[in-house]
Amino acid sequence: MNLALTLITNILLAMLLTTIAFWLPQLNTYTEKYNPYECGFDPTTSAHLPFSMKFFLVAITFLLFDLEIALLLPLPWATQTNNLMLTINMVLTLIIILVAGLAYEWTQKGLDWIE
Repeated sequence: MNLALTLITNILLAMLLTTIAFWLPQLNTYTEKYNPYECGFDPTTSAHLPFSMKFFLVAITFLLFDLEIALLLPLPWATQTNNLMLTINMVLTLIIILVAGLAYEWTQKGLDWIE
């Protein structure tokens, strides 16, 4: 009985959320939404507009730290291993590398937006 109730609840909730996701954007239409490019650049002007490389550097830094933090996600399951000291040493090494990278970025003004 519990399995059937759970399945019915999950299916109804998924259908409700899907319906809302398709119905809600149709209520809020405006001219920018129909623009093929939503990046902020006007596609009718020159393609060689000056842009700040700082944006891309900050984005790459974010991706780098995001991927390194993703390596820490299995940590709660890794603590159940037989060799706990090896796990702790590896995690602490990874955290030290993250902190050293953050300190280097900070001292090199890599996180400052002002050019």
